[in-house]
Amino acid sequence: MRKGLFITLEGPDGCGKSTQAVLLSEHLKKGGHQVVLTREPGGTPLAEEIRRVILTPDKEVLDPLAETLLYTAARVQHVTTVIRPALEAGKIVLCERFIDSTLAYQGYGLGRDLELIRKLNQMAVGSLQPDLTVLFDLEVLLCSERVLQRNLGKQSLSDRIEARGSGFQEKVRQGFLELAKNEPRFSIIEVTEKSIAKIQRELLKVVESKLGEINLV
Repeated sequence: MRKGLFITLEGPDGCGKSTQAVLLSEHLKKGGHQVVLTREPGGTPLAEEIRRVILTPDKEVLDPLAETLLYTAARVQHVTTVIRPALEAGKIVLCERFIDSTLAYQGYGLGRDLELIRKLNQMAVGSLQPDLTVLFDLEVLLCSERVLQRNLGKQSLSDRIEARGSGFQEKVRQGFLELAKNEPRFSIIEVTEKSIAKIQRELLKVVESKLGEINLV
């Protein structure tokens, strides 16, 4: 018997996925579903500490392979502690970022071997993969403007990933689009010039369709 539903939300920094994740979680809870809203890297105290190490700018250059392994280590802890137990309990898991982000950022963005990343993550999570992945697509320039405004509001500096510049971010965006082209579980939502409410309506339509397919409505 099938248990739970695993939905991941992907996209470049500044695309608005965090806002949409919260709104989607609230909507599903109102509909009577048990929902776990989580994120990567992070989701557990240990994985959140790894997130801090990865993202905090530092004088020491973080080797791309070391970065990939840190993401993978955080994912093992996250899946074991949070994601699998929630799915086994029949809950809906909404996760901001998962393996596709590692492929997009460390693979397409930094040029690490995609097959190596896939093998590492197969070791980390086994056969687990999202039932549905929603990709929020937005041009890099607009993403950068949003990130800048967000950081000004928090009076904080760009993190290690954000600081890599528009060339890197464009590689990441194209990586996401390439992944989406080859994986039927993806659904792409174009973000440009749409209100938060309109994007949420599109997201709900996609999610409710998936819920209907597996009789979790």
